[in-house]
Amino acid sequence: MNVTSPEPAVPAARGRISAAVVEYLRGTGPLPDEKAVSVAAPLGDDLQLALYVCYELHYRGFAGVDADREWDPDLLRVRAALEQAFLKTLRDGAIAHKHADEALDELLVEPVDGSGVSHFLRDEGELWQVREYAAQRSLYHLKEADPHAWVLPRLWGRAKAGMAAVEFDEFGGGRADRVHARLFADLMADLDLDTRYGHWLDATGAEALATVNLMSLFGLHRALRGALVGHFAAVEITSSPGSRRLAQAMRRAGAGSAAEHFYDEHVEADAVHEQVVRREVVAGLLEEEPHLDGDVAFGVDATTYLEDRLAERLLGAWRAGESSLRPPV
Repeated sequence: MNVTSPEPAVPAARGRISAAVVEYLRGTGPLPDEKAVSVAAPLGDDLQLALYVCYELHYRGFAGVDADREWDPDLLRVRAALEQAFLKTLRDGAIAHKHADEALDELLVEPVDGSGVSHFLRDEGELWQVREYAAQRSLYHLKEADPHAWVLPRLWGRAKAGMAAVEFDEFGGGRADRVHARLFADLMADLDLDTRYGHWLDATGAEALATVNLMSLFGLHRALRGALVGHFAAVEITSSPGSRRLAQAMRRAGAGSAAEHFYDEHVEADAVHEQVVRREVVAGLLEEEPHLDGDVAFGVDATTYLEDRLAERLLGAWRAGESSLRPPV
C-alpha cells in the first residue's frame, strides 16, 4: 500500500488562528496576531490544527505550499507562541510525578478492570468503530517513529545506541515492507480506508491532533529531549498489552489479516523495546544527564494525559452511538 503519496492538501480551517495560518501559507493573508493566540483554547481544534500545520512543514509539507515556508521566521514566531500555550497547559495540568522511575513504574501496572479504548474495542467494538479508530490514529501511525528520530543527534552513549536500535525496528529493520507506517497503511487498506498520508486530517479531532503535536513539540526542541525520551518510553511500555487487545479486537470485528498483523507485530516487538528503552535509553540518558529526570517524567505524564483525553472523546461518542470523527467515515 502506498504511503509515499504526494504532499497532502492544505486542511480546512477550524477558527481564526488556523484560518490565518492557512491563508498565510497560500499567500492570501497575514498571520494571526498575538492576541488571537493568547485567547484561543490551547487544546482546542483551532490552536491544535494551526500547530499541526506548522509542524507538518517539517515532515512532508502541503501541496502548493513553498518548501521554504518550513523556516519562515514570521511563521516560526507564531509557532513558538502556539507551542508556549500548549506547553504551559501541559505543565499546569499533566504533571503527576517528579521522577522518571515513579512515572514509568506506574505504567507497568495494568488495572484489573481496564476500561480504555483497547478494552472497549476488544469486548464490544463494532467494525465502524474500529475503522474510526484507525482513521483517528492514522496521523500518528503514518509518521510513526519519525519525530523520535530527531532526538538521536541529541543523545550519546547507551541512550543513543538503544534509541537507534529501537528506531531501526520501527523502520522495518532495513525492509521497506516491514516499516511500521507501511504496516499501518496495510491495516487501513484492510478496513477499506484511504491510506494517503494526511488524508484524514480534516476528520480528526483536536484530541488526536494533540497526541501527534506532542511528538513534534518534543522532537523539534533540544531543550525537551528528556521529555521526548519519556514520551517514547511511555509509548513502548504501554504498547504491548494494548496491542494484544487491539489484535483481538481486529479478529473479533473481522478487520482482516493485515489489520491483525499490525498489532500482532507490536505485541512482540514492543515487549522487547520496552526493556531496551527502560534499561538503555532512559537509564543511559539519566546516567549522563541526571538533571533531566523530571523532564523524562513530564514526557511520560504528558503522553498519558493526552491519550486519556483522546480516549474520553472516542468512548464518549461511541457509547452514545455517535461518530468520534468530525465528519463520519
